[in-house]
Amino acid sequence: MKRQLVVFVSTAVVALGSMSVFAQAPVAAVTAPAQTAAPAAHPHATGPATQVAVIDIGYVFKNHSRFKVAMDKMKDEVMAAENGLKAERDRINGLMEQIKGFNPGTPEFKKLESEVAKAQGDFNVNAQLQKKDFMEREAKVYLQVYTEIEKAVAQFAQQHRIAIVHRFDGESIDNSDRNQILRGITKPIVYLESGIDITPDVLKVLNTPVVAGAVAPRTK
Repeated sequence: MKRQLVVFVSTAVVALGSMSVFAQAPVAAVTAPAQTAAPAAHPHATGPATQVAVIDIGYVFKNHSRFKVAMDKMKDEVMAAENGLKAERDRINGLMEQIKGFNPGTPEFKKLESEVAKAQGDFNVNAQLQKKDFMEREAKVYLQVYTEIEKAVAQFAQQHRIAIVHRFDGESIDNSDRNQILRGITKPIVYLESGIDITPDVLKVLNTPVVAGAVAPRTK
């Protein structure tokens, strides 16, 4: 019984530990796009916009100041939750050690056995609920920030008569890594003129206090 319980408790702790907010995050470390000038605006032009631009969404997330603050705060909360589960796991292990001092079938043995079984069930439920809560909160943060990015891109595009903005990946490729090589050769954009990269311009807008206060609440 002891072996089965230890395996169960350890599995639940690992399950919660695996939900690290950065493990779930789709944002990879990327190389900063070239700091190029945005397409020139044409305030007096008429007719539909015709310019094309690109943006590195991964780079924007990685350098979005309030997004990083939110993720760091959530990471601390995950670590606190893991510590709480570890303390409960140690308590259950202590109960299991106490059982050894009683003969099977005695009232004391049955009482501790029931307490361990209940603690085991509660531990598993709490671990799963905490994992679900963190994942849902993380998703909401990503959605909130991505919505803010969309608004900033739309505003910038309208001001500079940009008809369409494509997503691109500016991360450098490690030629010694097969997976990165395969990722690089499957990128949808084969070539782009450096002057159409609006990533630095949009990121600058997103990190200004005015936009930050208007779109998303500040982290306490």
